[in-house]
Amino acid sequence: MREVISINVGQAGCQIGNACWELYTQEHGIRPDGYLEEGLDKPKGGGEGFSTFFYETGSGKYVPRAIYVDLEPNVIDEVRTGTYKDLFHPEQLINGKEDAANNYARGYYTIGSTMLDDISDRIRRLADQCDGLQGFLFTHSLGGGTGSGLGSLLLRELSENYGKKSKLEFAVYPGPQLSTSVVEPYNTVLTTHTTLEHADCTFMVDNESIYDMCRRNLDISRPSFKNLNNLVAQVVSSVTASLRFEGSLNVDLNEFQTNLVPYPRIHFPLVSYAPILSKNKAHHEQNSVAEITNACFEPGNQMVKCNPATGKYMASCLLYRGDVVTRDVQAAVTQVKNKKSVQMVDWSPTGFKIGICYEPPTTVPDSQLAPVDRAVCMLSNTTSIAEAWKRIDAKFDLMYEKRAFVHWYVGEGMEEGEFTEAREDLAALERDYLEVASDSVSDNEY
Repeated sequence: MREVISINVGQAGCQIGNACWELYTQEHGIRPDGYLEEGLDKPKGGGEGFSTFFYETGSGKYVPRAIYVDLEPNVIDEVRTGTYKDLFHPEQLINGKEDAANNYARGYYTIGSTMLDDISDRIRRLADQCDGLQGFLFTHSLGGGTGSGLGSLLLRELSENYGKKSKLEFAVYPGPQLSTSVVEPYNTVLTTHTTLEHADCTFMVDNESIYDMCRRNLDISRPSFKNLNNLVAQVVSSVTASLRFEGSLNVDLNEFQTNLVPYPRIHFPLVSYAPILSKNKAHHEQNSVAEITNACFEPGNQMVKCNPATGKYMASCLLYRGDVVTRDVQAAVTQVKNKKSVQMVDWSPTGFKIGICYEPPTTVPDSQLAPVDRAVCMLSNTTSIAEAWKRIDAKFDLMYEKRAFVHWYVGEGMEEGEFTEAREDLAALERDYLEVASDSVSDNEY
């Protein structure tokens, strides 16, 4: 067995978690109360596939291997009283009394650290139930207080206690124009600095690019967080589909890291997903393998705002689901490789990893997404994502130069030196990306 434990931290993390579990229960034919739908004698999914995410209790109920953590009760109370209140074990929903107030230091030092033992204890109990724990899926935002502060603290704890297990993050990254709090650049830089060593692979999604997808592709003029999270859930589901369903080319979590992360620090792949179609457009689209593969390389389908044409690709992982034949995939990849806009780095000649899973994507009943026969999620490690770091660093510099808002962090027990240290670390990350992109073989080496 290859179990995966999901940990959702902070408001963004918990709400993305909600969208994901709603989708998983649909995919496996489990009702919101944890029992099977009528007519099923076991959950859908190849063999024991469902048990990577659910465990079965003595009474035939299926319970998610998941933990929800937030410093304030509101978001988790919604889970406790919502449609899925009977799905989760009450001990898996952990909340404190007061929030982190968008302050990394409160999440990391003052309030977060008081809850750490309790959370580690619950994680240990879930881990003990697993036969062969494969890793952790971690969802949080980089801009908020709980997601950044407590998120960093937990990742550090996980890497101390479960050093060899994969730790994959889905991180909500601050968009270029939209912002929910003014100190996002501080929180993001501090979190990235703390977790660079501890996370194995971080998939970033920014709200702004998903807003654009909802407007452009799904015709939702004013998207809500629920709409955004439905799209993120499709991506998370595609990444884990190969663990849960049958397919001809299965990819497990360790294979992602092996194929996507050339150097430990360069572990921020760009995520794109296709096709994203609204119900009224779906019948006019062909949705061939070649078409959806090409769509993944277009900036409109990416989850982070950056221009992939300016960077070079180090590696790409194409995860197909649904009615897909290997021959079509090979033809589509060859076609993509011949494109001018897709440039690979010199030292990584092949650069495409393929995963095929036979289960087509499922859509939740109230989502705007049209049901389709096949979809692809592309995770590509490209140097153009350094643009995103550059943007956030520039905003950080503008504020830190004036020492704006710094006293809130210092007041919670942080030292000012940590800001400069974190900023230097990210400057080094930007340099690493430049170095990787520069042609690696010079003439005089031959």
